[in-house]
Amino acid sequence: MATGFGPPFSKESLDVNNLQIFRCTLTKIPETQSLLQKARLPLGILIHPFRDVDHLPVIQSSTIVRCRSCRTYINPYVQFVERQKWKCNICFRINALPEDFMFDPSSRKYGDPERRPEVRHATVEFIAPSEYMLRPPQPAVYLFVLDVSHGAIQTGYLSCFCKVLLEELDNIPGDSRTQVGFITFDSSVHFYNLGEGLSQPQMLLVSDIEGDTHFPVDRSLLQLVQELLTNLPAIHAHNGEPTSALGAAVQAAYKLMSPVGGRVSVFQTCLPNVGPGNLKPREDPNQRAGKDSMGDSKDCVIFQFRLPLELPLGRGELACFINPFSPSPACISKYSAGCINYYPGLHSTLNKGQMEKFEAELRYYVTRKIGFEAVMRIRCTKGKLTMRMIAACTMQGLMIHTFHGNFFVRATDLLSLPNVNPDAGFGMQIAIEESLTDCNLACFQAAVLYTSSRGERRIRVHTLSLPVTALLQDILGSIDQEAVVGLLCKMAVDRSLSSSVVDARDALVNACQDLVQAFRATLSAGQASAGLPIPHCARLVPLFVLALMKHTAFRVGVSTKLDDRVFAMEQMKSMPLSYLMTYIYPALYPVHMLDDQNALKLEDGTLVSQPPRLQLSFEKIDRHGCYLLDTVERLYLYLGRAVSDRFCVNVLGASNFSAVPDDMTELPELSTPESERVRNFIAWNLSRRPYYSPLRVIREDSKDRHLFVQHLVDDRTESALSYYEFLQHLKQQLSK
Repeated sequence: MATGFGPPFSKESLDVNNLQIFRCTLTKIPETQSLLQKARLPLGILIHPFRDVDHLPVIQSSTIVRCRSCRTYINPYVQFVERQKWKCNICFRINALPEDFMFDPSSRKYGDPERRPEVRHATVEFIAPSEYMLRPPQPAVYLFVLDVSHGAIQTGYLSCFCKVLLEELDNIPGDSRTQVGFITFDSSVHFYNLGEGLSQPQMLLVSDIEGDTHFPVDRSLLQLVQELLTNLPAIHAHNGEPTSALGAAVQAAYKLMSPVGGRVSVFQTCLPNVGPGNLKPREDPNQRAGKDSMGDSKDCVIFQFRLPLELPLGRGELACFINPFSPSPACISKYSAGCINYYPGLHSTLNKGQMEKFEAELRYYVTRKIGFEAVMRIRCTKGKLTMRMIAACTMQGLMIHTFHGNFFVRATDLLSLPNVNPDAGFGMQIAIEESLTDCNLACFQAAVLYTSSRGERRIRVHTLSLPVTALLQDILGSIDQEAVVGLLCKMAVDRSLSSSVVDARDALVNACQDLVQAFRATLSAGQASAGLPIPHCARLVPLFVLALMKHTAFRVGVSTKLDDRVFAMEQMKSMPLSYLMTYIYPALYPVHMLDDQNALKLEDGTLVSQPPRLQLSFEKIDRHGCYLLDTVERLYLYLGRAVSDRFCVNVLGASNFSAVPDDMTELPELSTPESERVRNFIAWNLSRRPYYSPLRVIREDSKDRHLFVQHLVDDRTESALSYYEFLQHLKQQLSK
């Protein structure tokens, strides 16, 4: 199997378009909607707009050149007419070039406008002038809402939280105006007065949490004070209150933050069970393996919708660190451009692995880059293509009614993102409303206007241009299989929530069958073969679809906790494509074969071995070997029973296979070449992601062997087909 699953782009396209930012399901756009329907493929784009980019061109100019008609930003795909004019690649209007655009900032000379960075790079960032500001940029404001009920204190998370925040206070994005505040809650809501003249933090308690409570919202509550973080665990150390008034705490956070905006981070350890938005246990453990085990997660009370609709208008984001999973904050974070982190079984002593994951991800979260008061507008070839945020779009008979990603739609092409972060991905579907006969290229442009943590108003612009074709064969030969699967899985999540998991699974299979049937229709009698007729560029789509159906989000016939299933769906909705594909189809590497041949040399001189990537089948597992499985959420190091004693000594610090501890979660730092290769390879993989993936060593004879085996999705299970059987099933459907 190929080690890369990328789209069929030419080298020229790869030099211009960063595929980690902007991807289309087809790299050639059908000329008409009827042609797209013949191809029976989803047409859409996936975008990772705020991704950290190396060598991002940042442009500061008194004039940002835009089309006077459609307001497209000048980009590499415009045409220059004569010397002082340019033709917009979205609406085709001829625009005048300002005189200062002829100035080349790199050479400091006047000359060819095509030398300007905004015409040479598909991704650029502008420092916005004053006309892009409705008000002066606000300071970075962070509000932490903390569960201090009895169960929360017992987990030990509060001590960990305070330790991390104390250590990272100076690294939180912002400037001298940055403000930080805290709310805690159990059955009541607690505020903290840190004003002048007080020798210690003063806790203000609001016990009347029902109805329209008036919460104290003194601005001094947002002062950053180290003393509170030092004393907070002791203040609540003996709290015996078991209930949670999460809804009231979130309401208080909204009232506090709405005047200025900022980021609200909620830490929750139990279902809210008193006050606004309280919930009851919604899962029947006896139905976890059923065909429709979504339970009441489809239901959302009025309280949950009211705050999401208000928060974007108040310019506030809500991010959640939760256990167990709760639809209340998840619903709010969806519409406020927030995120969800989930830590089942979190406990400082009983589950140290989860606590390490919580600490590492919290440390990354509070220090990562952030943009405030953001909006994203997406433009496409005017009058020809219409962008629909998946809502009310039909694909393979699947009606989708929700959006992909976390945002609030303010207009047809304008998304409100109260906060934007480097780890958020979005998906959109495209409908062709008019013929593209007169167009050689179809263009898309995404512009994100945001306030940096240092108070600068900036605009990040991404542009994608793709050729238009009238040939069905060209369309089927231009499939970006990763983008297709990424879009399909987001649509399947929506179908699961609006209908059932079974309907979503059926839709995924139908998508594969439609692809095969569309391609077979293009073959002549002499081209038909005994195998499954499928385009070469889409040959792995059935494999990825099978992996989706065996994933926690969509599997049936296997006991799956509702919290785990819904969190997996939330991840698929907002995870950027580069991480999503490994989340769907994990990466398997034979680390016993690591050597320095073809190794990658890092800037610091470290050599990182590049082993082949294996199919997820036990046929690829040699009992003499050792294999690293990367699922994004976790890393598993699987030891075959007959692995050599030399490998155990040099990598694991154990004399032989039987001496390797069954609960090993980290590798010893040994001064052997084998140890350095394995550790360097693992560290390199972890350094390229925002997620902390704890390591677990699993021996072949371990009682937890199933944790590794369940990810070998190419193989048959009691409730699902093998990859070979799935291909045969698709082939049989052709004859019906």
